[in-house]
Amino acid sequence: MHSSLPGKAAEIRALLLSLIDTLPEGAALPPERELAVRWNVARMTLRRAVDELVIEELLVRRHGSGTYTTRPKVARWLGMIGFSEDIRRRGMRPGSKMLEFRHQKAERAAARRLRIPVGDPIIAFTRLRLADDLPMVVERTTMPAAYVPGLQAEDLNGSLYDLLTNRYGIDLVSGTSRLEPVMPDAKTASWLGIPTTQPCLALHGVSFDRRDRVFEYTSAMYRGDRYAFTTELRTTPTPRANAKGL
Repeated sequence: MHSSLPGKAAEIRALLLSLIDTLPEGAALPPERELAVRWNVARMTLRRAVDELVIEELLVRRHGSGTYTTRPKVARWLGMIGFSEDIRRRGMRPGSKMLEFRHQKAERAAARRLRIPVGDPIIAFTRLRLADDLPMVVERTTMPAAYVPGLQAEDLNGSLYDLLTNRYGIDLVSGTSRLEPVMPDAKTASWLGIPTTQPCLALHGVSFDRRDRVFEYTSAMYRGDRYAFTTELRTTPTPRANAKGL
């Protein structure tokens, strides 16, 4: 990211970046007083440089404790793209670990979401999604069993959407999603390797295929310290009056 800092503060920012590169994630920076003496700079100038890196999420301040290095959040676009593809685009290695897999009959809530009769067979599974072996998302998916005959847990180590397209001819065409901040339950927090006091982002959505069928309902819990969501907004052009004012 381009720095907006002038002169000396920009120089100190560069020194801070070099220092961050030598430290592991979560390491404490030396006290401001020590850094100011080391680099012969006013503490106010040093603080401005630190402030910018906090905004960029390369550093985090903890009240009464100090300033620590952190991992920048993955900025995921809210759009029609699967986790595996999204992570690969960011130069990381996607991974997946099956946590739960079961066949069952659709109760009323699941049947309503999937637009199928109550009692129809469904497949429900929960996966831990990884980026460079780090836990990022707990993803719970429910699908009508009739759409994916023969689907087994061992089939789901990679991209679900690639599997659906290549084996079952199901293409993601559209979908709806709802995003909300939540606190994780104990089981989800354990899977993600975070405390139950760590806020998360919950994304609930349904996906439609070319036949306008709901082929999945997903409820995903993203680590709030690893993820940020981005969306693009466009205005609808307003028709202009013609030369006659009509």
